[in-house]
Amino acid sequence: MSDPLLAEREHLQHARRCLEAMREAVRTLSPQGGDRVSTEYLKAELFRRAQALLDDPDTPLFFGRIDRSPSAESGGAKEQFYIGRRHVRDAQGDPVVVDWRADISRAFYRASAAEPMGVTLRRRFGFAHGVLTSYEEEHLDRGEEHDPATSAILTAEIERPRVGPMRDIVATIQPDQDDLVRTELSQSVCIQGAPGTGKTAVGLHRAAYLLYAHREQLRRAGVLVVGPNTSFIGYIAALLPALGELDVEQVSVADLAPVRTRRADPADVERLKGDVRMAEVVRRAVFAGVAIPADDVTVATASRRWRLPADQLRQLFARELASDAAYDVIRARLATLVAEAVRRRMEAAGAAPDDRAVARLRRTPDVQALVDRHWPAVSARAVVTRLLTDAAFLSRCAGDLLDSDEQAALLDGEPRPASAWSLADAFLVDEALGLIRRPKGYGHVVVDEAQDLSAMQCRAIARRCPSGSATVLGDLAQATAPAAVGDWSRTLTWMGQPSARLVQLTRGYRVPAQVLDFANLLLPSLDADVGGATSLRLSADALRVRAASDVARETAAVVADLQQREGSVGVICRDDDLRALRRSLASTGIEATLVDRGLEARVTLVPVTLCKGLEFDHVVVVEPARIAALPRGLNWLYVALTRAVTSLTVLHASPLPQALNGEASGVESAYAP
Repeated sequence: MSDPLLAEREHLQHARRCLEAMREAVRTLSPQGGDRVSTEYLKAELFRRAQALLDDPDTPLFFGRIDRSPSAESGGAKEQFYIGRRHVRDAQGDPVVVDWRADISRAFYRASAAEPMGVTLRRRFGFAHGVLTSYEEEHLDRGEEHDPATSAILTAEIERPRVGPMRDIVATIQPDQDDLVRTELSQSVCIQGAPGTGKTAVGLHRAAYLLYAHREQLRRAGVLVVGPNTSFIGYIAALLPALGELDVEQVSVADLAPVRTRRADPADVERLKGDVRMAEVVRRAVFAGVAIPADDVTVATASRRWRLPADQLRQLFARELASDAAYDVIRARLATLVAEAVRRRMEAAGAAPDDRAVARLRRTPDVQALVDRHWPAVSARAVVTRLLTDAAFLSRCAGDLLDSDEQAALLDGEPRPASAWSLADAFLVDEALGLIRRPKGYGHVVVDEAQDLSAMQCRAIARRCPSGSATVLGDLAQATAPAAVGDWSRTLTWMGQPSARLVQLTRGYRVPAQVLDFANLLLPSLDADVGGATSLRLSADALRVRAASDVARETAAVVADLQQREGSVGVICRDDDLRALRRSLASTGIEATLVDRGLEARVTLVPVTLCKGLEFDHVVVVEPARIAALPRGLNWLYVALTRAVTSLTVLHASPLPQALNGEASGVESAYAP
């Protein structure tokens, strides 16, 4: 009797040989363009294709297999498909491995005993460093179906120790996640996902799926991924390239802004600048210099002077003012429209000016002076600077929108250079710039941690996705920004996606149940109407809560102990405690890297304000009470407590916050070591 594991290993080796043959076929192609530039472009494209076909020996080419019952389409033969991260074919063009995004792969993720989708057998493979070590199988035609919570291979893949950037989840996608990943391009989706439910992974895998299913359309239109900060972007940046998708732009929210930001606003000012009313204030400021002509205008040509009546000019300017075109587009168009009006006068007098004459006419001093006088050139930075420094101008633009106290808050009176923008200022500049000239648009936009966006930031994203779809990801319980909207309906409306499908994910796969239960104790104290997540995973020693007289010393001891276990360690603390903890770790010989320098180290020090979206095998949260004392501190604490995939240790010298303390909740007695 043949050994199934040996047969699967032989297929893996066969797949690797086929992949190498595919790469060699690309490498031996001779690029012949019509000219030198075209030839170099083809060379670069072939090099990219060859690089994409490189085999990583530590990454399995496939992770699953489905056997399908005979059908008319298969000619009555039984079919067998191996599911992997990329398509691999043999010399005859037959599939050796099928891309996880292909339609046929849907059954691997969705088939069940109740609805087998033609699948008789599903097999999942376990790997260690690229070596196939085990398999689990379900005979769906016999009614067999594994519970994900009891699958040793799924659990091992989820718990596989991680150091470095985020990994794909193609081997562990669950049916509810697959439904979201394969949502059609025309449909926008908003995923309210509790910690550990995989919302970030789902959003990125949806982008990969859409690039596969609509490659040419999205290659032209582009895909944009927006995250909360550069640390987060560094964490997720390698996932899409690892799935073969290189043509994706990934930026932080701050990177969208057209100016560099160097200062922070007080929370109340940040909220005000992020308020949706500021959009109308900025619009009025941009168009403040526009003046409808009140008098006739004379335009001189080489032969004579032509008079344009004020009524005609008023109608022309009013029509353009009512249009939805960008300010600079209208400004350029006005010169042409005025020149056309003069041409009609010339034709009525018997002349026959051609298009070249009109082009010359629009550049004449009289026409240019008319446009400059009534539709002057504007600068986005200058408009916003004037709004924030000129009380009379601000009152003119905001008098019926902002009360006197709000206007005074915007005009804080502190002298500062024009270059010292805050992040909220930057999106006022972006609003003005979007009115003056439209930014680049994308065919699909993925926005993560969207619960923290202000109304003005939502509008900035809408401008970059004017006719495309979006995947909006977030968790209202993790909202920490002062200007956070706090309501998905309003967020989606301001993002230009009011008809987006809203989905809630509450079943967790990554964070252990003990950790989620502990963090969920904070939910009643948060200003968010969301339910707590439940987890499919129980992990031994997943949660420890320790009181310590010297927290820095105890942190070093805990980290030293965790370093004996596999995986990454993240130490999360208040930003201003970072230096003391780093000294304490260094004094005991522990080398810890700050999160903004990457995630390749075993031990990473993470200020709580940069921990959002990150995951570590083991997390140490230091002094919860100090984190809770921050503005929206309980929300920050909720985020910090839910970053662990294997274990969470909470260290405190001060009493725990009321929602977590032992007398109020029994947590200490329940979770203390």
